[in-house]
Amino acid sequence: MKNARGFTLIELLVAITVLAIVAVLGWRGLDGIVRSREQLTQNMEQTRGTQLTFAQMQSDLEQFADKTLLRERQNILAENSRLVFVRTVLVENAPSQLQVVSYTIRDGVLARTESRGARDLIELDALWKAALEQTGPQTPVGLQAGVASMEFRVWEGGGWRQPNSSATVPAEQPKCADPDPSKCKITPTNKAEGPTGIEISLQIQGQPAPLVKVFLLGAV
Repeated sequence: MKNARGFTLIELLVAITVLAIVAVLGWRGLDGIVRSREQLTQNMEQTRGTQLTFAQMQSDLEQFADKTLLRERQNILAENSRLVFVRTVLVENAPSQLQVVSYTIRDGVLARTESRGARDLIELDALWKAALEQTGPQTPVGLQAGVASMEFRVWEGGGWRQPNSSATVPAEQPKCADPDPSKCKITPTNKAEGPTGIEISLQIQGQPAPLVKVFLLGAV
């Protein structure tokens, strides 16, 4: 057939160029979708990890042992991205025990360590010292990766304060004007009982603001 003709070379080049442009645009769109999905998955994993971490902290801090039980021994240390405290452990059909729990950041991973149970305060003193020096035989359990820092505030004396700042000084007793001391009524002063709450801020790498949660100490 004399009138039959095919595509010219220029037409083929134009068609190939158009197809190449469409393929590049499609690949960029698909790549953007994949990256967004990966970022969303990572954020969901971080959120889930934070929820599990805060749930574990709440479970531990609900069993917080007060100083009265420990005979005025130190029961909490919160500083330098490290939280160490004493909690009670309820064992079925057995007397309760005391345990030292530590939360520390190691190479960007927030890890939890718990000591063995102690039945007396002398043994507890040794476990507390080992926890502070990080020389205990227990292996830390990683809870969440990508943690840059951990900061604290404690609720004590009716307000928030930094753990290393001094607590409120109890008011002095008013002096009795009666010369007979037996007629003077002595009212007890407000003795510092230690913190009753703690605020924990976790700064996750790549996040603009820290994740903050408040816990009651010894809520149960």
